[in-house]
Formats: sequence, structure tokens, C-alpha cells
Amino acid sequence: MRLLVVDDEPRLAEGLKRGLEAEGFAVDVAHTGTDGLWLAREQQYAAILLDIMLPGMNGYVVCRTLRDEENWTPVLMLTAKDGEWDQVEGLDTGADDYLTKPFSFAVLVARVRALIRRGAGARPAILRVGDLELDPAARTVRRSETPIELTTREFSVLEFLVRRAGEVVPKADILGGVWDFAFEGDPNIVEVYIGHLRSKIDRPFGRESIRTVRGAGYRIDADG
Repeated sequence: MRLLVVDDEPRLAEGLKRGLEAEGFAVDVAHTGTDGLWLAREQQYAAILLDIMLPGMNGYVVCRTLRDEENWTPVLMLTAKDGEWDQVEGLDTGADDYLTKPFSFAVLVARVRALIRRGAGARPAILRVGDLELDPAARTVRRSETPIELTTREFSVLEFLVRRAGEVVPKADILGGVWDFAFEGDPNIVEVYIGHLRSKIDRPFGRESIRTVRGAGYRIDADG
């Protein structure tokens, strides 16, 4: 199992390298974000340990770039930035886990092993269906690079469909996932919001990406 450590503190990086090698890992080290990104592109790693405050390119940009390039190698961010919004930004850019300095080496190794067990399945920061792009972190939507303004509820309905693109999603699932299972209003509210979405993301672009499957639900397709 080969790991990549990207940290600009030489003593910490070397300590992590020695400790992880003692645990049976092969370890490469980079001290700048630019070098870390290059290595991540050139080599296959079981996981990447990525600092945030790096020269050349910060860890947020490195992680976001990898995810934009559909590199799903698990990323564990290591940083002295322990604010809750720092953690939110790290996870929203595509990181899989977050550990603040100083940390327990035993906990670090356990988290690395957990990430490796989880594997490198696709966990994109930006969701795409054809030329429709949805950014859950920034709460933005674009079609062919054109920004589309949605209300909070419209965005939630669209995100629910996009995360299950190509599948028929029953109306009850949308109600339960976007509203809640205790919703006592008119279930036809789903149809109302589907109509809103069609008028914003489809009709202005000559598309029909949101399909009604009679008696079953709705499906969003890339070829709409």
C-alpha cells in the first residue's frame, strides 16, 4: 500500500513517513501543493495525507483539482486549522476525512486504514448529468456554463434527482428525502417543484432531462 504525504513541515513529514513505513506502508513525501498534485497525478496511491497550508498551491485547491479530474484517491486532510468552517471547506472540496494537529499517530493510522477499506469510489465534489452541473457546497447550478438561479427547495429536489441520475425516483422518495416522511401537506407539491425545475433547467435550453415515468416517478437523464 503506497501513501502520499503532502506537508511543508519537514520534521513532521519525515516523522509520518517513518511511522507509516513501520506500519507496513510505502510512503512518498511532497513539501508543496504543486509537487503533491504532480505526484498524485503520476502515481497510484491507496490514500493521500494532505496539509492545507502549503506553498505553491493550498490543500483545498489540490483536493478540488484531483476531484475535478475524477481522481477519487481517498484524501485525509491534516491541518492546524481547527475551525468548524475550515473543516466544512475541506470536506466540501472533496476530502474524505479531516484530522487536526496535534493528533494521535494511532488514530491517524486507524483513519488511514478505514479510508483504504472504503476504497476510491467516485465521490465527486461537483455533480454532473450531461452538461448540467450542480455544486452542493456552493449551492450553484449551471447548464452549459450558464448559471441558473434556484430556490433552496428547488435545489434540494434537483440534487436528490441528480444523485440518482438514470434511476426512476418515486414521488414518495422525493417527499421523504427533501421534505420528510411526516409531511402532511399535498404530495402533489413534488409535481409543482418538478414543474419549476423544468421551467428553469430544461425549457430555456431546449432540453427534457427530467422525465415523468407514469405510475413510477421521475428520472433525470444526461441525454435530455
